[in-house]
Amino acid sequence: MIVIKSKNELAQMRAAGLIVAQALDALRGQVKPGVSTAELDQFIHGFVTKRKAYPTFKGYRGFPASICASINNEVVHGIPNKKRILQEGDIISIDVGATLNGFVGDSAMTYPVGKISAGAQRLIQVTEGALWAAISQSRAGRYLEDISAAVQDYAEARGYSIVREYVGHGVGRTMHEEPQIPNYRQGKRGPLLKPGMTLAIEPMINEGKWETRVLRDKWTVVTKDGRLSAHFEHTVAITEGEPEILTRLDS
Repeated sequence: MIVIKSKNELAQMRAAGLIVAQALDALRGQVKPGVSTAELDQFIHGFVTKRKAYPTFKGYRGFPASICASINNEVVHGIPNKKRILQEGDIISIDVGATLNGFVGDSAMTYPVGKISAGAQRLIQVTEGALWAAISQSRAGRYLEDISAAVQDYAEARGYSIVREYVGHGVGRTMHEEPQIPNYRQGKRGPLLKPGMTLAIEPMINEGKWETRVLRDKWTVVTKDGRLSAHFEHTVAITEGEPEILTRLDS
């Protein structure tokens, strides 16, 4: 069942989303060569809890950390580790969730570590562009398939592939609500988008082929061919007019 949020519930989600937006913005100054992913995790845990929220990922289905930190060919769900040290030229996708007063904000972005290659920079730009293409379709009266198609068309037209095993999702009182939001066409329109829906839209785009595998830690997802992957995500509310991005600083 897709949960339609009231104005009061949207206000609560806006507050949770703001914490996530501020956390991801603060990370810009933390992501640099020589820093461990465990240090980034500790930074975000403190950032979120100081604002009277809880890091949503911590303990979720047994996940051991407050952020997902996925480096280079890691797609999503990378576990922070004090031995994983960022190197010049890496890219790192960081996913942050915050639960405030029972409502969740969920967002992710991919950061360059120092100076990166032109190819890595283009992958980041295209993945973020795919997110914005999807958000532009997030309007009442359109269908879920319009969002999925926007991601696929944007990325594939630029020579990249779409991760298929992992998708976006509804979000609200829990991190994963209905509907699931694939980043590629399903061949059916899916649900009609209505005001009050809140969606976590999250393109995961690969430099090479779309196939992935899960590492022995049972969490970290990597590209099968070892090539780079990037990930961007926003929590978006469907309104009577323009989509509202709940996890953006200027929203």
